[in-house]
Amino acid sequence: MARTGSPTPFATLLRDLTGDALAVEEVVRAAREHSPEVARLPPAEVRRQVVTLLTSGLGALERRDDPAERDFAEARRLGADRAAQGVSVAGLLRGVQAGRNRAVELVVRHGRAAGIPDDVLVEGLLTISRYAGAVERAVVDGHRSAERQLTAAGGAARARLLRRLLLGPAAGEPAPREPAAELTRFGLRPDGRYHCLVAERLDPVRAHALARRFARCGGVLGPVEGRFAGLVPRLPESAAAPPDALVVAAPARPLDRAPAMYALCVAALRSAARRRLRGVHLVTDLAGETALDAQPALAELLRGVLLAGLDPAEEFHRELASTALAWLDHGQRLDQTAAALHVHPNTVRYRLRRLRDLTGGPPVEDGPRWPVRETLHWWWALRTWLDQP
Repeated sequence: MARTGSPTPFATLLRDLTGDALAVEEVVRAAREHSPEVARLPPAEVRRQVVTLLTSGLGALERRDDPAERDFAEARRLGADRAAQGVSVAGLLRGVQAGRNRAVELVVRHGRAAGIPDDVLVEGLLTISRYAGAVERAVVDGHRSAERQLTAAGGAARARLLRRLLLGPAAGEPAPREPAAELTRFGLRPDGRYHCLVAERLDPVRAHALARRFARCGGVLGPVEGRFAGLVPRLPESAAAPPDALVVAAPARPLDRAPAMYALCVAALRSAARRRLRGVHLVTDLAGETALDAQPALAELLRGVLLAGLDPAEEFHRELASTALAWLDHGQRLDQTAAALHVHPNTVRYRLRRLRDLTGGPPVEDGPRWPVRETLHWWWALRTWLDQP
């Protein structure tokens, strides 16, 4: 039977600490420091967990009810989320218990500073300790239930199949043929054509959210070499990817082409990440950047020949190079370049002429359009030159 009454000094203390951002951050830091698996999670996600546990303790103190009578659905959901994100139950408990210990230290320190007698502090801590223990058991129960569901759904077998399909055999080994039954078990057809997709390395929470969004595309999804990857019969809409995620996808190809498509996606993903792109992008849209990024030594030679007169540490030189690159990106049109840079066309013209003075072989803004090969050389040199710190 729950008992209610006016808030005690200890309850007021706990409520103040729960609402104190600095105190919550101390508990978050302790949890992350003592559990590498928890540290991989975004701080905001760990903060949510800490606030949930602190609020539960406060509620237990105010109600003084029996923990056995409580429903810990939120704690079970927390444990299930951590299981799906790949956090082990041991790693989860290390973080929870480290945070709990830090919270106790804060309660004692602030309680004594507030003049609360030690016997009152001890009684209050024992009350919330019983409740916190029940919460931790619910977290573990939710984690283990989710693990059993993932195992029953063939999560481990699905991940192994995906790795075999995308990574292919080791060098010198023949390519094995996956049994048709194994493919159909996870929704693939031996004669099917599938899009390979690869996402940048994500923390467990974001990877889990991405997997849920892309699951509607069918196929097989999972972790490969630390990245979220998959083979899907249809590509997701751009809106399927969270706005802060980067995903690269290849055109649909037979399963025996999956290792080659995966390698292209990984290379294109690096190029897209350098450009700070976000959303879903096709490998074919990134073909030029991906091919050129694969030749860094040649890029160094090219910019050394064409742009030897520029100093990467000189801000004005970087402004000139950025303007010339924008000019090439906008079809060598002064008006479009000026609009993109929010300057007057005469400013673009002046900068291009200054670049010609410094390099001896610059864009000629008033002449005919450049040949494709010359445009490529200058675009490549300018782009890689600007990438220098």
